[in-house]
Amino acid sequence: MDEFWTNLGDFYRTFQHLINIVLIILGALIARWILLRSVDRVVKRVVTGVKKKHDAENTQELPASPVAAVRVVQRTRTMGSVLSNVITWSIVVFAFIMILGELQFQVTALVASAGVIGAALGFGAQNIIKDMLNGLFMVVEDQLGVGDVVDVGPATGVVEAVGIRVTTLRDVNGTLWFVRNGEILRVGNMSQGWARVIIDLAIPYDTDVDAVQARMLETANELAQNPKWRSRILEKPEIWGLESISAEALVIRLVMKTRTNAKDDVARELRMMLKRSLDAMGVKLPSLNSIVLTGFEGASSVAGARPPRTKSIPTPAPTDPGRSSPGSPTGKA
Repeated sequence: MDEFWTNLGDFYRTFQHLINIVLIILGALIARWILLRSVDRVVKRVVTGVKKKHDAENTQELPASPVAAVRVVQRTRTMGSVLSNVITWSIVVFAFIMILGELQFQVTALVASAGVIGAALGFGAQNIIKDMLNGLFMVVEDQLGVGDVVDVGPATGVVEAVGIRVTTLRDVNGTLWFVRNGEILRVGNMSQGWARVIIDLAIPYDTDVDAVQARMLETANELAQNPKWRSRILEKPEIWGLESISAEALVIRLVMKTRTNAKDDVARELRMMLKRSLDAMGVKLPSLNSIVLTGFEGASSVAGARPPRTKSIPTPAPTDPGRSSPGSPTGKA
């Protein structure tokens, strides 16, 4: 009889330990869900507040707002991503220690042993620690954020995620790069502040340089005053003059300061307008060797062609209230 009660007591204690382990796991999952939900709500509240303040329907329209608003959104999302990783790993470690305690492991002795093992493996783990510290400093110092176009050395592209150990980039070819934060020695951010469109136009040696420069500046000013493009151009265009002289051509440099996300679109439209203007002047552009883009120039178009959005134009109501003309520009361009 005594043996029966002893076995029953052992079974009860084992069952109680199992119940406690299940409760620890459920508590960890619930705590993780609550904390991640709180972080997500804070991030969404900040982003929504910025959008309402600048009257933008989505974050793709925010670059038309002041630069500070864009950085607030990008930095908030980046911090949200990092905090989510920290919360997840902290809860996993804490729950693991509690489960070991329920399984009658000597946690203190285990921690002491882990300290000895950690000291032995310190040289191997120093790269992980370096990655984590470098990632935290990059986020705190706002070196990059989710959505930025950056060059980090090993890869160039749009930042899709910033983790504690790894930063994820997608390049112009669509390749997803996972770059260890400890390997990032320098960050070239092409999405902060402003960008500059630089057009080096080659013309024949015997061309009237003054006339061509005047026509180029006039064409660039037309683009800057166009309602479709002027919201993307920050300053008036400038002619920096004769950039180089060779036996085949003269190279004139034209520059224009734009918003970071509009640099490629403005550059394409400006090249097309310059080509038409010089054709109208009768200036025949010389034949040049093919150009292979590298570095920043080769990777700056990672976001693709994105014509600037324009505000909707009010139009009269259609005669038939049940139908609307398919070509009516009632939406946003």
